[in-house]
Amino acid sequence: MNKNLKGFLYLLPALLFLSVFMIYPLIDVLIYSFEEGYNFASQTYKGIGLYNYFYVLRDPYFIQALKNTFIIVIITVPVSTGLALVIAYLLSLIKPLRDFFQTVYFLPYVTNTLAVGLVFMILFKKTPYSDGLINVLINAFGGSSVDFIDGPYAAKMFVMCFYTIWVVLPFKILILTSALASVDPNYYKAAKVDGTGSFRIFFRITLPMISPMIFYLIITGFIGAFKAYSDEVALFGTDLNSAGMNTIVGYIYDMLYGDSGGYPSYAAAAALILFIIVLTITCINLLISKRKY
Repeated sequence: MNKNLKGFLYLLPALLFLSVFMIYPLIDVLIYSFEEGYNFASQTYKGIGLYNYFYVLRDPYFIQALKNTFIIVIITVPVSTGLALVIAYLLSLIKPLRDFFQTVYFLPYVTNTLAVGLVFMILFKKTPYSDGLINVLINAFGGSSVDFIDGPYAAKMFVMCFYTIWVVLPFKILILTSALASVDPNYYKAAKVDGTGSFRIFFRITLPMISPMIFYLIITGFIGAFKAYSDEVALFGTDLNSAGMNTIVGYIYDMLYGDSGGYPSYAAAAALILFIIVLTITCINLLISKRKY
């Protein structure tokens, strides 16, 4: 049998799976996004055009969701990656109890997202009986209580970003710890023989050696942050529009199944806009990583 044909037959199950569950849905969403006046009940539409995109881009709820998503992405991705790098590096320097600390840092990753969100809500939410543990600490240092869940937008966004960083940090620490352990120790030995300081070793040897893994975490971090939705629900409930904390994925869900649901064409247009944004940022990151490394 021809080797190329044999290889194709091996790939055929995966290609069929991708075609049915990825390529076909993407094409279907693309078609939906151009169908104007789509009626969900009768499965009919009035015409083909760009009205759905214009509607979504003018919708105040989508603009707010876009703003929230970009703030989450811009803050959480670099902060979580930087913190993970610092913690992973410090863990690599600790010999005793290193495995114990790695396990402790990894626990939030294997914990249910909604459960972690409930704990955060209890910590930050003001109730008739208590202002929450965080406000108790703020008051102890002379500050005034802040309603982090139902209060000002900046306070709610702070909790959202803090929670997101907390959730994604364990995975990044695990990956970077493995990357640091894979660096050839002979480089460090040679640098120490030459009398190179620890600061210079980190930036001249360690960082370049693990840079591909850092860029991997940045790219996957961007993609994950743009898909944020369950974290917001865990903290602010299902009515994210009222809370002013909806995301693009939340907007898509609302257009399909929420109180304003039944508009798959609008949801499809929003999904394509999200796809274009994520694809563009991913390509930019890949180009930067190739040029630098």
